Amino acid sequence: MLALFYRAGCGRSSLVTAVRCTKIRGVKQVIGKQDAAGLRIALVASRYNDMVTTRLIAGARAALKQHGAAEEDVFEFSVPGAWELPLAAKALVTSGRFDAIVCLGCVIRGETTHHQHVGGEAIRGLAQLSLETGLPIGLGVLTTENLEQALARAGGKAGDKGAEAVMAAVEMANLLRDIRAQGQKR
Repeated sequence: MLALFYRAGCGRSSLVTAVRCTKIRGVKQVIGKQDAAGLRIALVASRYNDMVTTRLIAGARAALKQHGAAEEDVFEFSVPGAWELPLAAKALVTSGRFDAIVCLGCVIRGETTHHQHVGGEAIRGLAQLSLETGLPIGLGVLTTENLEQALARAGGKAGDKGAEAVMAAVEMANLLRDIRAQGQKR
């Protein structure tokens, strides 16, 4: 049962554009809206494995456009590889200019365990940064066995992880905005 975009409590008195509320067995559930209009989004992409990351960027851009983001509110930044994503994201977070950041990269298994260290630490760094700062960071870092798997996840038969990462960040930005607004009203 969907009660269109009402603030916590899902009542009809205070309409909100940032969330939707549903009532499931008496429990009120608030979900961030997937509307990028008015949000300032930073896309940070690795140049390493650019055959894959350019597709992730294209998917993220298309999803933002489809969900109402203005071109002037979307900023793209480039880093050498996945390892550098957390540092660039931290600089963008501390700038205070963005409502969400989306990190895009691709780490493919090689002959050594290098991929585990690079991919794992990049992802850990992004998760830690998001938790410490409270800013949504969309995770679009692929960790795959081979190039074929990576391409399949970058707009191919296995989906578009660039679009998914950006929409998760948009949803979280809207949800956090509403949670913070509720806290100020009390």
